[in-house]
Amino acid sequence: MAFSFPAFSYIIALIVDAFLIFFSIFHVIAFDELKTDYKNPIDQCNSLNPLVLPEYLLHLFINVLFLLSGEWFSLLINIPLILYHIHRYYTRPVMSGPGLYDPTSIMNADVLTVCQREGWIKLAFYLLSFFLYLYGMIVVLIAA
Repeated sequence: MAFSFPAFSYIIALIVDAFLIFFSIFHVIAFDELKTDYKNPIDQCNSLNPLVLPEYLLHLFINVLFLLSGEWFSLLINIPLILYHIHRYYTRPVMSGPGLYDPTSIMNADVLTVCQREGWIKLAFYLLSFFLYLYGMIVVLIAA
């Protein structure tokens, strides 16, 4: 059985996507806790902000692997989320450190709803991506 770089890319993408799914689940749970006043916004922002850049960099990393391995369909599927991440990070509130979430504005009902919806959409995207990567890995391994 021949092992190719596209197969390696899909295997790494599956592993990384599992981490991204956990990040999204944590995101959804954190905003649900904020919505129900279970935790205060400062603690939640302090736990969520350190995860923003690792999530973005992991997502970018698997797409660089797809670019290098010539997996254009998988890359094309991910480009809108990459562009959204770039837009979201550059239009974030003014903050002293890295991250997206400001404790003073996060309790605004509109901002909280948008952040929670963003978490659910990312969770759905990463779950669908997981199965797409699994299918891509199987196709590449069978073709090799």
